Amino acid sequence: MKRVDVESLIEKLSSLRVLVVGDLMLDEYLWGSAERISPEAPVQVIDLKRSDLRLGGAGNVVNNLRALGCQVSVASVIGDDDNAGLLRKRLALRELDDSGVLTEAGRLTSRKTRVLASNQQIVRIDSESRDAIDTGSESALIEVVADRIDNVDLVLLSDYQKGVLSAKVLSEIISHCRQKKLPVIVDPKGHDFSRYRGATLLTPNRKELMLATGCSLADEGEILATGQQLIQDLDLEYLALTRSEEGISIFSAEGDAVHLPAEAREVYDVTGAGDTVMTLLGVGLAAGLNIADAAWLANVAAGIVVGKVGASTVSPDEILEAAGQRHTDSDRKIKGLPALAKILEQERAGGRKIVFTNGCFDLLHVGHVKYLQKARKLGDLLVLGLNSDESIRRLKGKNRPLICEDERAHILAALDCIDHVVLFSEDTPYELIAAIKPDILAKGEDYAVEDVVGRDVVESYGGRVELVTFEEGKSTTNIIKKVLDQYGHE
Repeated sequence: MKRVDVESLIEKLSSLRVLVVGDLMLDEYLWGSAERISPEAPVQVIDLKRSDLRLGGAGNVVNNLRALGCQVSVASVIGDDDNAGLLRKRLALRELDDSGVLTEAGRLTSRKTRVLASNQQIVRIDSESRDAIDTGSESALIEVVADRIDNVDLVLLSDYQKGVLSAKVLSEIISHCRQKKLPVIVDPKGHDFSRYRGATLLTPNRKELMLATGCSLADEGEILATGQQLIQDLDLEYLALTRSEEGISIFSAEGDAVHLPAEAREVYDVTGAGDTVMTLLGVGLAAGLNIADAAWLANVAAGIVVGKVGASTVSPDEILEAAGQRHTDSDRKIKGLPALAKILEQERAGGRKIVFTNGCFDLLHVGHVKYLQKARKLGDLLVLGLNSDESIRRLKGKNRPLICEDERAHILAALDCIDHVVLFSEDTPYELIAAIKPDILAKGEDYAVEDVVGRDVVESYGGRVELVTFEEGKSTTNIIKKVLDQYGHE
């Protein structure tokens, strides 16, 4: 079913206008190592290494849409607490208008804190309200959606059962969408799916469908019968059943059924995979794909996201590669600054942490490779600023570099740990760092933090410098010396 021209589809997404309505929350990740047992109780001690605070819940849907380049608006209800301020700040960082995010006094803004060690989740701590929003908030939210619905192509309802999508809110929004002939896609929760009656598409997982229908889904026959019955009962156009390692099954009101096996190669974390499926199904349908092709696209994207840790997004490049529609050669990684800045804007909007490092990398050796691999692990993607030939000659003398800039760029771009390579001709990457605005600036441990070029830039907007260990005794100078010692007189 790989007949979708993914590149053409992705080009359409920049003009696609999507409204996300649902439970906004914060996802906090605390990363550490667990190598000790507490003397106070038989529990692990986590040595904290880094932390990350992201948009979660419906916010992860927003992140996915921004990563794909869509125009996004959001409507929700949150509290008036400190977490609400942090959430609004993260919306602002993604240049999202928060005027549709309403405040309800005294309400807790949802925050989920996950503690991880060795990429495994140890514990999750939830601070949230599961009570329905009050009647005043309901009416105000319905009005917000009504004001925006004429200017969107798609509505996504992200229900985490935290009280925003009450029965009244759902009924009014779905009714508005049907009147306007807008696709409305729902990621459902709970035992009562009748609340979603009239939606275009529901995207439950197997457990959610079992809970809502009381069916065991023990075999393919029961799954098919249950899916088709639910479509009839709820007046749906489609049902997309996500089945974890078994893939996705699609049912339609016409009685058709299609099953797509899972695309994942490795599964690290299923957090947020449902958000990704809903997002790609929605944008696929809104962009003109039929349901089978939209499901194929969603399946490809889900296979990517479960290979990451935490609620993550997928980029257009990742989808193109996974779909086999983009060559994996190094050419596509080498970018000029204007093109790279545009790509990084989308990645940043999707909540991905950008790591930057720089260097000459003349005569690439194992020390370089291990350094770059360590730098890549600090975030979600690594941008390498590469000194041009002219820059290296000024810094190291007329006999360097030994390898020209074009060849160095292609060799480095062939490494899996590097996502983008950009050349710069200045003596330092200061201007490049200011333009790229990385979240993390990585440099070798032979530097003091205060001496790292660009430190003031990244710290000015909340980024940080990380010093990365080197492989001892490995350097281009030593390689040149060894070659001259052994072969210089032949």
